[in-house]
Amino acid sequence: MVVLRREIGDVLRDARQRQGRTLREVSSAARVSLGYLSEVERGQKEASSELLSSICEALDVPMSLVLREVSDRIAVAEGLLIPDTVPVDLAAAVAGRSWDGRTWESSRGELAPVG
Repeated sequence: MVVLRREIGDVLRDARQRQGRTLREVSSAARVSLGYLSEVERGQKEASSELLSSICEALDVPMSLVLREVSDRIAVAEGLLIPDTVPVDLAAAVAGRSWDGRTWESSRGELAPVG
């Protein structure tokens, strides 16, 4: 069974680790306790929309991309093909946003055409 809070936690942890940041750094920037952030990342606590927004901001990751990756992971778990539904103008805008020395488009396979 797919559990939404686990998928959200996995995506947040992956983003933090790709940046080489510690739980302590992100929890401080997001103004959330280290223990609570750890529980969110491990899928033990449900993050409110406000908390998720704070964590995404601390990671400098658009919440829409976090939620898209979560959605894509759930779709894969359900055995669905994930179509590329990102409008061309949005993909171009996101590709120009720098993240960890790379662009979102080059760092995220989900933004590449499927099939």
